[in-house]
Amino acid sequence: MPRGKKASLTAAVSQELRSNFDLGKFKEKKMLNSNVKFKDQQWIPLSKAFQDVTSIPGIPQGHIVLLRGHSDTGKTTALIEAAVAAQKRKILPVFIITEMKWSWEHAQQMGLELETQVDEETGEILNYSGQFIYVDRETINSIEDVSAFILDLLNEQKKGDLPYDLLFLWDSIGSVPCEMSIKSNKNNNEWNAGAMSTQFGNNVNQRITLSRKESSPYTNTLVCINKVWTAKPESPMGKPKLMNKGGYAMWFDSTFVVTFGNIMNAGTSKIKAIKDGKQVEFAKRTNLQIDKNHINGVTTRGKIVMTPHGFINDDDKEIKQYKSDHAQAWAKVLGGTDFDIISEDQEVQDISHFEKEPE
Repeated sequence: MPRGKKASLTAAVSQELRSNFDLGKFKEKKMLNSNVKFKDQQWIPLSKAFQDVTSIPGIPQGHIVLLRGHSDTGKTTALIEAAVAAQKRKILPVFIITEMKWSWEHAQQMGLELETQVDEETGEILNYSGQFIYVDRETINSIEDVSAFILDLLNEQKKGDLPYDLLFLWDSIGSVPCEMSIKSNKNNNEWNAGAMSTQFGNNVNQRITLSRKESSPYTNTLVCINKVWTAKPESPMGKPKLMNKGGYAMWFDSTFVVTFGNIMNAGTSKIKAIKDGKQVEFAKRTNLQIDKNHINGVTTRGKIVMTPHGFINDDDKEIKQYKSDHAQAWAKVLGGTDFDIISEDQEVQDISHFEKEPE
């Protein structure tokens, strides 16, 4: 049979089969006609200042979110703002603190609801409790430990023993090695990156994002602070790069990335209250940029002021209002409330210096 006639016959048979085929019944038979819808996107709102600078409501529920940057640039402020907002919406914050720079006093100052257990004789605070879950390096020592802890809570939630939407808050990626690094007593970045890819990219992150499906009774969110380092340009005309410690598994899986500070350094400037030679640093100005946004596509950059109570806009009026609201707190140090406010740029790091890739 000539090739053209054979092709025509095949097309005719295919057309006949399709005309008598019920795709709906096929999908029903294979159970492929359900679980296709996603929930409407909800947000855990951050402060008005964050929203003003970024044009973003806050933290998107059901997603992987990275807050990255050098030290002391506002990452923890954003993380605590998210936890405070979550509590107000009956979402359970789950703190995974492996960086060990955590301060309950700071969290409470920003509005986190908690209770303290106090020694009646000494007045010493013995414990903190409240509508949250907290773990740290006392029980979490490796990337695998972090993954196992998250998966355990997700399993408890699935069984009905933890009836909350969960907001996992990990501070931070890059602060714990993988088990292979621990056993060899060598913090190998390639091994750590491989563990992040296996434990999170192939497992935890999938569980988080699947909670956006309409078939899931709960919506879970993972917010990670990501430690960074600065790499030398690949060519004389190139630019230095901000690199994520722990590899890029979380970067690839994240739908939302916020970068704080500059590439070479923190790039913050101190805002101080000064009176008669005495001074109190009460805020810092920092850069903030939405580097990745696969939710609504908005990417912005601007400056914001971080304070012990959260973010405020980089605006003279708001800074003066903040001074007025909290002046009494610094009056004992400065000897009064009629102090001046100045901004002081931090020393700029020499751009000829670059960090080495973590070993």
